[in-house]
Amino acid sequence: MNTVLILGANGRFGHAAVQAFARAGWRVLAQVRRAPATAWPANVASVVVPLDDTDALVRAAAGASTVVHAVNPLYTHWESQALPLFRQGLAVASALEATFMLPGNVYNFGSELPTLLSEDTPQRADHSKARIRIAMENEMRAAAQEAARQGRGLRCVVIRAGDFFGCGSGSWLDQAVVKNIKRGKLVYPGPLDLPHAWAYLPDLAAAFERVAAQPNASRVENLHFAGHTVTGQELLSAVEAAAAHIGLRPPQGFSVGGMPWGLIRAVGLVYPLWRELARMRYLWRKAHALDGRLLEARVTLLPATALVSALRQSLLDLGLAHPADAARAPA
Repeated sequence: MNTVLILGANGRFGHAAVQAFARAGWRVLAQVRRAPATAWPANVASVVVPLDDTDALVRAAAGASTVVHAVNPLYTHWESQALPLFRQGLAVASALEATFMLPGNVYNFGSELPTLLSEDTPQRADHSKARIRIAMENEMRAAAQEAARQGRGLRCVVIRAGDFFGCGSGSWLDQAVVKNIKRGKLVYPGPLDLPHAWAYLPDLAAAFERVAAQPNASRVENLHFAGHTVTGQELLSAVEAAAAHIGLRPPQGFSVGGMPWGLIRAVGLVYPLWRELARMRYLWRKAHALDGRLLEARVTLLPATALVSALRQSLLDLGLAHPADAARAPA
């Protein structure tokens, strides 16, 4: 049985990764700061050890062949904490001589990102979050190259994806798009005619497991997860269809509004979270998609949940309808 260490297993992506690797038959070590409220599957064990205690984590995860870095600090602390936490995770993987896997995003391409993003698209550090993301991947590459020179086993893999959704709260889906769904209103942060890249977390986590299960000879891999690229109107139509499946669609349909970006910028002068959101507005004003052909060729049976089905489950995960009531709702 292969063993994987999931760092930050209580987070949304971490939890999805635990489930994906466990379903595939791996022995899963779930690193957490506190024990989870609900029980893990039978082949999952909690590792309640701080991320910065490298020696203790290495002892607890002895024999792990893969380390998934699912640690993500609060968005308002991201610029001060993301890189130090990343380095702690990389240190654990290096000591274990394991494959270190990082969920990447599109920040690397800067505020003028092109429409189609492939693995060889130039990365442009024209804002602080882009610089941090590029630094992470450069450090991964350097660590893997140094391990190769020393004859050690570290490998590094980045799987890049669009905006996460699913597996609970903490995404643009729940914090903006469906925030007022029970009041009959949907909100979209950008123009309704521009394509935007999304990643359903259970599918992305399953892609991580498939890549880990089919190791590559390369010391460094950079792969793109296509996910769902849809316009704002297509996303809202899919949300409406998903809501109808679980009895949330009002008889007259949903009203649709936009984000009050002017207010967000103004309030951001004193409210750090809104300031950070305003800085990333460009992602809603620039059409973009990830070219996933290399990943699709790399693994077999890449998971791809239909968008309406993924959104239906996401709404259930948010507690917006009880599964039993949803089962009785008309399709």
